[in-house]
Amino acid sequence: MAKVKVHVFLKPGVLDVQGKAVEGALKGLGWGGVADVRVGKLIEFDYAGDNVEAEVKRMCETLLANTVIESYRIEVG
Repeated sequence: MAKVKVHVFLKPGVLDVQGKAVEGALKGLGWGGVADVRVGKLIEFDYAGDNVEAEVKRMCETLLANTVIESYRIEVG
């Protein structure tokens, strides 16, 4: 059984509305040095199949990431 983590984030150049909102809130709370906030998502699961890296990549390309605007990074432990 493999422990899998998939980090999904917007590609550079894609407007991150949620990141801008977080940045504005942090600045409003007094952290004026915050800049270029980007918000992503982390998907964690156990996988009991073969060819873990290849299968998780297929999962990302099919469902977990919108590869038009998002990139992803896979960690298998």
